[in-house]
Amino acid sequence: MNGRYLDAPVPHNQLGGMDEMTLAVVGIDFPNEDKARSNRRFELLASAVGDPVSLRPEPRNRHDPHAIAVFSARDVQVGYLSAERAPLIGTRIRRGEEVQAVFQGIKGPVAYIRVRFGGGAPTLPSIPEARPEQVDDGFYPDPDGPDWGA
Repeated sequence: MNGRYLDAPVPHNQLGGMDEMTLAVVGIDFPNEDKARSNRRFELLASAVGDPVSLRPEPRNRHDPHAIAVFSARDVQVGYLSAERAPLIGTRIRRGEEVQAVFQGIKGPVAYIRVRFGGGAPTLPSIPEARPEQVDDGFYPDPDGPDWGA
C-alpha cells in the first residue's frame, strides 16, 4: 500500500475515529542532524509531563514520505511518530484539522505523546496510584496465628 487511499474525501472524524489518543515516538536514542548533534533522550528527560510538543510532517524524508517529526517546546527534535500511525496522523494534519500535542512520558526506548484533534488541549490519562512495594524481609507469620499457646 502506498497511502493513496488516505487521500480520498472522508467525512469529518471518520479518519481514525478518535479525537484524542496516545502515540508512540520512536528514534529517541538517535542523535539529531543539527550542528550540536543534540541528544533526543536528554531533551525528553528535560521535558515535563504536559509540556507542548509539535508535529511536523516530512514529505521529503528519504526513508519514509509519511514521516512526522516530533519537536519539544524548545524546538529540539525528539523523534518521529511510529510508522504505523504517521500516515493517518499526517492525513489529518494535511486536511487542516487542528491538532495539539503534549509530552506524556518515556518508557524504555519509546516516548509517548498525547494528541488531540479538533481543538482544545489534550487531557493526560490519570496515573493509577502506586501500591507500596512488598519487601521480603524473611518474616513469615505462623499460619495458625497468635492462638498457638504462647
